[in-house]
Amino acid sequence: MDTYYTLEEKYLLAVEELKYGETPKSLQLLNEIISNDPLHARAHFQLGKIHYYDLNDYQTAGFHFKTANELEPNFPDLYFHYMHLLQFLQMEKNFEAVKAKAVTVPGVNLASIYLLSGLIAERHRDWTTATAHYRNAFLEVTDKALKEEIEESLKRVSQKARKSQGYNYTVVD
Repeated sequence: MDTYYTLEEKYLLAVEELKYGETPKSLQLLNEIISNDPLHARAHFQLGKIHYYDLNDYQTAGFHFKTANELEPNFPDLYFHYMHLLQFLQMEKNFEAVKAKAVTVPGVNLASIYLLSGLIAERHRDWTTATAHYRNAFLEVTDKALKEEIEESLKRVSQKARKSQGYNYTVVD
């Protein structure tokens, strides 16, 4: 059995286990890290991802994302997942507060952030705001798959806007 001497070695092993689909082993290692060092922001981040995506435990995921954000606010990888959870749970006020911080952090994927903002506006049937967010996302995107997703979002909102306008009928004698 291997012996790991530092928390960082254990963290790297946990991330590797997660990468290879060994979620239970990763969860165990990350919980050991947190029990030894409750201020380990990256372990909280990984626990948040596991609880959100794998276990569908949204409250615990939110706790870990929020904790990681408080401990290491300049960690760019955190923001997309944290904001995705907030958008999914329709926690718009929290989303906007986190977004205000996210756009100032170097390395944050702004295209993804604007895409999530567009989804919130779209949920509220605010087609103009949604379109503006999707256009901002398009200006920031560098990934081909994300670009295609943004283009689909722009088309979808355009179609919804046209369908929601209704029809005007006039009677002609």
